Amino acid sequence: MWIWQQQAWPQFSWQETQLLPRLRQLQQKRGMLLGRASVAENSEAQTLDTLLTNILSSSAIEDERINAQSVRSSLARRLGVSLEQPYPVSARSEGLATIMMEAITQREEPLTLDRLCQWHQWLFPASEWTIKRLNVGTLRGEEPMQVVSGRLDRPVVHFEAPPRCGLEQQLDDFIAWFNRSRDDVMLDPLLRAAICHLWFVTLHPFDDGNGRITRALTDLALAQADSQSIRLYAMSASILNRRADYYRILQETQRGGLDVTPWLLWFLDVLNDSLEQALASVTRMQNKARFWLIHNAAALNAEQTRVLNRLLDGGEQGFSEGISASQYQKVAKVSKATATRHLAELVEKGCLEKLPGGGRSTRYRIKH
Repeated sequence: MWIWQQQAWPQFSWQETQLLPRLRQLQQKRGMLLGRASVAENSEAQTLDTLLTNILSSSAIEDERINAQSVRSSLARRLGVSLEQPYPVSARSEGLATIMMEAITQREEPLTLDRLCQWHQWLFPASEWTIKRLNVGTLRGEEPMQVVSGRLDRPVVHFEAPPRCGLEQQLDDFIAWFNRSRDDVMLDPLLRAAICHLWFVTLHPFDDGNGRITRALTDLALAQADSQSIRLYAMSASILNRRADYYRILQETQRGGLDVTPWLLWFLDVLNDSLEQALASVTRMQNKARFWLIHNAAALNAEQTRVLNRLLDGGEQGFSEGISASQYQKVAKVSKATATRHLAELVEKGCLEKLPGGGRSTRYRIKH
């Protein structure tokens, strides 16, 4: 029996005592994020990077590859951010950027079926060629909507959506709840976003793109919960990092009862990951600004500045364990002797410090 076949569907229930500690923690982190971001510079550029990451990640969850530079240009134009090297946009990038911006800036507008169908049209622009024919901007066809894997002769059904007959009424009920629940003081806004995600992905109302529309709806619900912090974290990126787990918890929830506590706990944990990553990013930005304020008169050359910015930016390419002379040589594109000399100068000027170790294994990190 699927969750939508339960007699009381869609009257979800949950165990508040299990959720309250996480909700309190999330409220504190959202407050910290807003506080730190309020004193950070270059906020529009930060918003651009966050929204771009969200769009790319949401598509990657479905193994959809899109042109990141094109989407970046589409977002930049809507945010009023000037790019040093603007990239040509496409109907696809324009549509994806429009959905993202519409979700977070038009949060006061009521949700309607027409609005959802418009999102679907933006997701699948007419100029984009596709192998399979889709009903674009309209609800799915009459054939059963199943998510399957495995061999064609022995498919494994992970999930089956409600039948096409009655789908309009099911969507009407969801939309009415979404608009009404925003003012429900008894429903935590973060739980509302999690329920929105589960309910809509269960209905699976379109031929394709249901996951991406679901995550855009989740962004809308989160924007309604807090119009500022949603610009600072990318929840789809955290879902992408747990993609296998994402499909597992959705599958288990679809096959379970109407007590959706495990799904809500999972959703809040992923949201917590998103906020922690955003806090780390804002902290890195502040540390970078503080570093250059201290060392603005250090008379560094272009290669040294490039490497220092790489270390300050952190992330996967930020040499979290410190940078060696050979790595400096590759990043700065200089000789081995020059790399050694540059590193010695940076240590002397107080920009870097040596980590324990010696010889070829010597590493250097930013001196705070």
